Amino acid sequence: MLSLFQRQQHQEKSHTPEQVRLRLSQMEQHSYLKDFVYGAVDGAVTTFAVVSGVAGANLMPQVVIILGIANLLADGFSMAVSNYLGTRTEKQQLEKTLLEEQREIEEDPVGEQEEIRQIYAKKGFTGDLLEQVVLTITADKRIWAHTMLQEEHGLSLSPVSEWKAALATFTAFLLVGIIPIAPYLWNYVSVHSVGNPFWWSSTCTGIAFFSIGALKSRFVSKPWYTSGLETMLLGGAAASVAYLVGVLLKGI
Repeated sequence: MLSLFQRQQHQEKSHTPEQVRLRLSQMEQHSYLKDFVYGAVDGAVTTFAVVSGVAGANLMPQVVIILGIANLLADGFSMAVSNYLGTRTEKQQLEKTLLEEQREIEEDPVGEQEEIRQIYAKKGFTGDLLEQVVLTITADKRIWAHTMLQEEHGLSLSPVSEWKAALATFTAFLLVGIIPIAPYLWNYVSVHSVGNPFWWSSTCTGIAFFSIGALKSRFVSKPWYTSGLETMLLGGAAASVAYLVGVLLKGI
């Protein structure tokens, strides 16, 4: 635990003009960590569900490898494509809305200026200060249009690449999704096999679930250990359902 004096020192250092400028510049850049995290979550859940279903049905280990790899590649590619299309759609929406705002500024500058005035009046600006803010923003049409995108439409101006988003998702899906089938692959290619590969698969996947959840806490207002435990329990629940289905259908 940091002392009060140490926390004050840390806050002072993190609020120097240079540190504030650095944080603001980083906020202007799109983070692909979120794409990576959700690709990893889906990769672990779906692949371990396959492993659990096969284990519940008491099928041959080779079936785990075949279905696991098939799921890994097909579902991972599907997720990447979905993320690509979703990100591309968001970019197209942003571009369309920007063109509309630029057109409205040209055709009805008085009305658009009034929108800026009311937006900042709601933020607490009044009188001469409010008018000064309005004049400053509307003096530059680029800043004016971007302000309308953010304040009126709630759109982010952070540059985002649909290719990078898709690649982050696909990479995470492969890296984490292979964990549940790794013990079975090891037994297949190695002369030193491990006993009870399903136990190893469950343990390693549980650790992966917790780690992903802890990483996910960066995007939600939860402690890392709470988020990690939640993800591990939800992933375990999905695997339990798949295992139960395998047990019920193993006679088919």
